[in-house]
Amino acid sequence: MSRWDFVGRTDELNRLLSAVGGPDGRGLLFSGSAGVGKSRLLREGVAALPTDRYAVWSVAASATTAALPFGGLVQVLPATQPQGLSPAGILRWAVDVLQEEAAGRPIVLAIDDAHLLDPPSAALVHLIARSENATVLGTLRNGEQIPLPIRALWTDDLVDLVELEPLGQSDTTGLLAAILGGPVDAGSSERLHRLSAGNPLLLRELVLAASGGDELSKTYGIWKWTGRLELAPSLTDLIDTRIGQLTPGVRAVVELVAFGEPLGLHLLEQAVDPADVETAEERGLISMVHDDRRLNVRLAHPLYGEVMRRQCPVSRTRRLQATLAGLLERVGKRRRDDLLRVAVWRLDSGTAQDPALLLDAAAQAFGRYDVPLATRLARAALDGEGGSDAAELLATILMFADRPDEAIAVLDQVAGALQDDRRRGRWLTARGMVSYWGLSRESTVEEIAARAAELTDPADRARVRAFEAIMRLHRLDTDAAVRLAQAVLDRPAAPMAARELARCTLAHLQAAQGQYRRSATAIARVQAEAAYWRGDMPYLQLAMELARGTRLALSGDLAGIDAIVADEFADLAGAGDFRLGTGYLAILQAYAARLRGRGDEALKTSLGACAVLATSRVYAGLAHAERAQAAALRGDAAHATEAMAEADRTHAPGMAVLYPWLEQARGAVHAVVGDLPAATKHLSALADRLREDGLAGHELLVLLDLVRYDQATASVGPTCTDGGRRTVAQRLTELSEQVDGVLPPLVARYARAAVDGSPDDLLAVADGFAARELIVYAAEATAMALHRMRGVRAGATAPARERLAELLRRCDEVATPALRLLRPTLSEREWEVARLAADGVTSRTIAERLFLSTRTVENHLQRVYSKLGVTGRTELRAALRSMPGHDGGNPA
Repeated sequence: MSRWDFVGRTDELNRLLSAVGGPDGRGLLFSGSAGVGKSRLLREGVAALPTDRYAVWSVAASATTAALPFGGLVQVLPATQPQGLSPAGILRWAVDVLQEEAAGRPIVLAIDDAHLLDPPSAALVHLIARSENATVLGTLRNGEQIPLPIRALWTDDLVDLVELEPLGQSDTTGLLAAILGGPVDAGSSERLHRLSAGNPLLLRELVLAASGGDELSKTYGIWKWTGRLELAPSLTDLIDTRIGQLTPGVRAVVELVAFGEPLGLHLLEQAVDPADVETAEERGLISMVHDDRRLNVRLAHPLYGEVMRRQCPVSRTRRLQATLAGLLERVGKRRRDDLLRVAVWRLDSGTAQDPALLLDAAAQAFGRYDVPLATRLARAALDGEGGSDAAELLATILMFADRPDEAIAVLDQVAGALQDDRRRGRWLTARGMVSYWGLSRESTVEEIAARAAELTDPADRARVRAFEAIMRLHRLDTDAAVRLAQAVLDRPAAPMAARELARCTLAHLQAAQGQYRRSATAIARVQAEAAYWRGDMPYLQLAMELARGTRLALSGDLAGIDAIVADEFADLAGAGDFRLGTGYLAILQAYAARLRGRGDEALKTSLGACAVLATSRVYAGLAHAERAQAAALRGDAAHATEAMAEADRTHAPGMAVLYPWLEQARGAVHAVVGDLPAATKHLSALADRLREDGLAGHELLVLLDLVRYDQATASVGPTCTDGGRRTVAQRLTELSEQVDGVLPPLVARYARAAVDGSPDDLLAVADGFAARELIVYAAEATAMALHRMRGVRAGATAPARERLAELLRRCDEVATPALRLLRPTLSEREWEVARLAADGVTSRTIAERLFLSTRTVENHLQRVYSKLGVTGRTELRAALRSMPGHDGGNPA
């Protein structure tokens, strides 16, 4: 980890190189804060310049050389200077020396930290910049005094001055992956980016500290940061230098903001001298941020807060937190977050005396999916005599923190103190949820059903029945699930949260059955009532997302998946370590990437989902199944097989409702290992099972897989009255009239075109898939059309090959069985000759390069034309580009 790879900054690097080779000959200076990456960018740019074309000199100015005449250019100028010259004469002599050493090549002078140049060196740099054959590149640190000759470089229009911005989120993620040697969990990357504020130097120190303290771990190839921050001495010193010496008044301002940000300016000025606030802002320690009508104060850098909080004595820390709580209580908790902030300050300062305040705050934190904070507050409420209500909430939160054994212990602790039906009902649902999903005890369903009958209040009984309904759905007892859910919806006394949980149960089942319109209507209704159920049952969001995600995935609505992955819930779940939420959304994101043909993204995202869900069995099997699909898409049989084995190992028996996804992935694994007969047999049996279970939405996608494997004529379903069985194509025609949406008719047409062998219909189907961004399906349909064209006039395939090439350009790492059909059996030599010919190299030149005779080259080309079904060189390039995996190397 001693040297970081250079990642990102592509635009800036290109601009630097253009400054050297551009027609206007202008130089370029990058300015920015310390550690933002100016020096590294300059070094990378200079290293990319060919020294045979340019005379390149690199200079690193420093405070040590700033007091010495020409000290800044000591690495460039000769050790001895001629005597008796005037200062102007010395400058002219220095320019002549550089021109002589350049030997006619353009001069490139690169100065790191140009603000530290001594006056004579600065004057010489300015003089060199005026030379017609010289370009000056350099870096400047913000806030430093700039020598006048250097400032004149841009005021005289000799160079461009560009502010180098901090790294963006994507560049930070790439940099972390490069230095750690593997992808980084999205939540960890986001938090490290936020703490470093996009500063590579600070990011490096954070990663070094985390690595040294074992705070970085690797699961399924994905790096994850625990979030615990150990500030190394070097990092603390760096931040201390930036903060500088503080007067007691300014320190009080910075400390209050460190513990209270974002802190309203009007609150801050009640506790400190407003003049000290102004001083802190002038020194760049705090910043003002508008939030609606409130002006909030934040620290200028996130790490300032880390350092200030670490250095603050415990007694003063508690006093400051109590002060903040008192300030907000005096003005009144006007905003929703104010209650949570007061509760946290009271808890941390040791002045929390009201368990109701802590319980309300815990519920609010859980409603924002901040699992660690909610756990802390709920436990404090329970310890403060919060009773069964606190126990029920804490156990629920612990369940979503993947700590089910602790959750059960908390619930059993208050089992004898349940005084009424409301508490018994809530306790029962919490225990049932932990037992069924947390501990995978399927018997929980019968237990909760029996205990619900003991409740006399209809509202409390409805809550338990709603939980029983969704448990039965997950166990695939669909008839009972529908009956129970409908009964809850039909009961006017049912609480809002219970009604919407029951609606989610029906919406999920409707999606699996292909009733997408009804499912969408139900989900929209649940979403519309979110303000009423989120405070009572925030985890209902998961049931809604599972129903919505199932509908979007089965209907092929990738834009819809994009929308929910980018929704507020995704941000809150990621920030609050709500792993079931982030894990499931990552599975959906990987699914969409896979159908778009983005194999690399699909695999990385599914690996991330596996890592997030490593300690939970609720969606772990589903995550590994999607990983198996992503690996199969890339043609990686070993990875796909291993992922499928993990899916089987981690899949919870109580999540039987997810079996279609796992078994469909198993079919893909059979296919990628080259056993298409086994894949066909497995998927045909799966289609029959789905038909029996009434899951038409899933059945349609499984039958689509059979069409993709060119098995549209395979038999599926029960024996008909005439003694025969329907084909895949015939069954898809039936489903196109039963399943909602535009995808079923398109899939049915695909199957008919495959049976009829109609290239035109297959190409039309491909257009339909492409319009929905289902690029893999579109490419496979086009490939099948080309396969059906074999034997027709060679030139007729050129347009189809161009279309396939265009589709494959939109993909990466894609090697499905349908696409592998197009790979011709070319020898290594034939591939060599074909690639060169496609690039326009003449046969004679090819012969010379490969040490062959021209006649042999022509013979190779004729065999290539025959195997590819093209007439000559004019069609060869398109034919090669339409070969899956053709990237200039042998794709075999």
